[in-house]
Amino acid sequence: MGIAEDVAGVLRAHPAVRGVELVGSRARGTAALSSDWDFAVTVDDFGQVAADLPGLVAAFDPLAAQWDPLGECASYLLVFAGPVKVDLLFRDVPRRPAGPWRIGPDTLRAVDVHFWDWILWLVSKRQRGMGDRVRGELLTMSGQLLRPLGVQAVPTSLEEAVTRYVRARDRLETRYGQRVPRRLEAEVLPLVHAREGDHYRPSRLGS
Repeated sequence: MGIAEDVAGVLRAHPAVRGVELVGSRARGTAALSSDWDFAVTVDDFGQVAADLPGLVAAFDPLAAQWDPLGECASYLLVFAGPVKVDLLFRDVPRRPAGPWRIGPDTLRAVDVHFWDWILWLVSKRQRGMGDRVRGELLTMSGQLLRPLGVQAVPTSLEEAVTRYVRARDRLETRYGQRVPRRLEAEVLPLVHAREGDHYRPSRLGS
């Protein structure tokens, strides 16, 4: 399990954490190559754990770390080099999904993290043959993230979503005089175009 188990291990050692359990497709043995590692985390003090999480995972050098803007429970989403996606699900902590992104110089980096994390997740759905799910998510992505960036057309594929997003983001970088990091994009983008490599993988193998 590699980095995923390392992250789970530091959480299990936290005094306010009662349990960390592998769930989802990795636990069921139905994971694809790029499937995320989902861990259900139960805690005694969510506030303490949430405050400590960035420091706990910092040693593993995550490419991305964010609280899921659209989750119905508190979910801390991580992406590491590989790429390996690890989602920490606090199912006892409900949240209301956020509305569409407000785009500005102060949010562009967070939008970029959200986009590439979402695309990586959708790559795994495509690898599992879940075309309807991918199309539905692209419609949601259009309303939540792409339209606020100025992309009006709903993308029909991951490749189109990436092309339209990058064009819009680059334009806004020029307008705002800033540049978001490219490490996450560099990890995820090759998977978007690697259709010939799509296949299932036994869930207990490292990503």
